Amino acid sequence: MATAAPYRIVVAGGGTAGWMAAAALARFLGPGFTVTLVESDAIGTVGVGEATIPQIQMFNASLGIDEDAFVAATQASYKLGIEFVGWTKSGRYTHAFGDVGRDNGLLAFRHTWLRGRAEGVAGPLAAYALNNVAALAGRMQRGPARTARMLPEMPYAFHFDAGLYARFLRRYAEARGVVRQEGRIEAVARAGEDGHVEALHLEGDRRIEGDLFLDCTGFHARLIGEAMGVGYQDWSRWLPCDRALAVPSARARDFPPYTRATAHGAGWQWRIPLQHRTGNGIVYASRHLSDDEAAARLLAGLDEPALADPRPLRFLAGRREVCWAGNVIALGLASGFLEPLESTSIHLIQSAIERVLQLLPGRRPLAPLRDRYNRQAAHEMERIRDFLILHYWANDRDEPFWRERRETPLPDGLAEKIALWRESGDILPDEGDLFSAVAWLQVLVGQGIAARGHHPLADQPPREQIAEYLDLIAKLNAREVAQMPSHPDFVRAHGAADTEIAA
Repeated sequence: MATAAPYRIVVAGGGTAGWMAAAALARFLGPGFTVTLVESDAIGTVGVGEATIPQIQMFNASLGIDEDAFVAATQASYKLGIEFVGWTKSGRYTHAFGDVGRDNGLLAFRHTWLRGRAEGVAGPLAAYALNNVAALAGRMQRGPARTARMLPEMPYAFHFDAGLYARFLRRYAEARGVVRQEGRIEAVARAGEDGHVEALHLEGDRRIEGDLFLDCTGFHARLIGEAMGVGYQDWSRWLPCDRALAVPSARARDFPPYTRATAHGAGWQWRIPLQHRTGNGIVYASRHLSDDEAAARLLAGLDEPALADPRPLRFLAGRREVCWAGNVIALGLASGFLEPLESTSIHLIQSAIERVLQLLPGRRPLAPLRDRYNRQAAHEMERIRDFLILHYWANDRDEPFWRERRETPLPDGLAEKIALWRESGDILPDEGDLFSAVAWLQVLVGQGIAARGHHPLADQPPREQIAEYLDLIAKLNAREVAQMPSHPDFVRAHGAADTEIAA
């Protein structure tokens, strides 16, 4: 009996997206598949996505990667949430990972807290989030709570060097059979009958054939955009920032376990502490801020000396009309772009890889799988888009950029979420929404959108019982955080690349 030829998957482009895809395919596909990755050392990668969300742990764990080894190899630090500074006149707040408070049976904690606020016995929402308290205290731990069983385990993510992560995954993938082809893509060959991609033509008269192609060529979108002609949905009316400058600076002296996003007159600035340096960048709308002004503002806002000149990026918020066309699936920046305000860029690569593996066509018909993939990808990006829009829309700043954000009509789904929260204190994430009700709660409250009501069940306990319950949670959080090691000490014990991390 003749043996069927292997199913050939070609990954076009390296960087974070390409090597994440190649590593996952190498880990989960059997001997009936081959994986070839094409990239050129002469083509740079964007590589500024250094902050992640907790789902990255699942990706690394699925590959069997030792976490401490990963932290050391990528010069990583730990991340408990994102601090937002200056988005409203009230100052700052943190969107922390994990739970806020503790639900009481069917009653979500937010309703107990809203009742407590109405009664004058509730503290700031942040006091009831263990991740928040730990982050602002500069402390970190893994695993179950040490001092009280009713406290949750702290979820966490990482800040890491995206270039080092790609190299780390390249070693992993090549050790498991992925073949890397060095060279620029000069042309994309398509079949005459169905328009599917047949091969990539590389410099030096080389031809790389395949059955399925993953487009990881970044903003250029060489396969999904140029070859397949898939259009792009422009979301700049809601997310008008179209440029960024990125610059590394010396290692942070405070070395906190959280990302900082500081608003400015025409966008925002990020600060991401790594072991060997600090990642910084400014995101802005070119209609409101020139490139020179942005560079000056970025450099003036650094907490440590710059280590290089700012590197420019240009982009358009939005997504491809479809992410899977013919036998081409776009991953990462080739599929669309949402600014890194909530650190979702690497997660979108991860979730796309998961969908590829779930719906991998092999010899099966492509059309039904393509349709499902495209529906899921569109839904995911639209829900993240709405979460980002919320940050911009709910502001009380005086600059023209920010006034425009308040005056821009919202997508219907987001407007409905805000109206529901204002009237009843309810938050109902859509099915498949990346961000939980607790995430929405922290941003709604942090951005100053008040709820006028709460669930009637929250009115049943007496005022004194509500006060005692809230006080207990806050005290338990404070006690748990007090026994945690500092973030620098924790990194030294769990993945330090050197021993000179700031105390």
